[in-house]
Amino acid sequence: VFVVDDHAGFRRSARLMLEIEGYIVVGEAADGATALTAVRQLKPDLALIDVHLPDVDGFELAARMAALARPPLVILTSSRDVEDFSTAIAESGARGFVPKAELSREAIERLL
Repeated sequence: VFVVDDHAGFRRSARLMLEIEGYIVVGEAADGATALTAVRQLKPDLALIDVHLPDVDGFELAARMAALARPPLVILTSSRDVEDFSTAIAESGARGFVPKAELSREAIERLL
């Protein structure tokens, strides 16, 4: 898994939760440009991407990742509710959305 969020605290807690749940976190980034470069190199199976990033929104980043030669599956996340983003999620190519407060192995696997 590759984690993309501009808040270091969330990246830390997401990494910890994912690793406890048996995932291998191969990297993380605080912005879309760094994430895209790293994902090209690391080729993770899954990217967990925050909707609100400083340089690009998570929907656009998901679409850019979908265009890669070996794209990761993308799950978007935010502290806001899915109803705020339903159309944009579908158009981004992401597998779905998990609110930050509900992030768990079960929530991820439901989307995979």
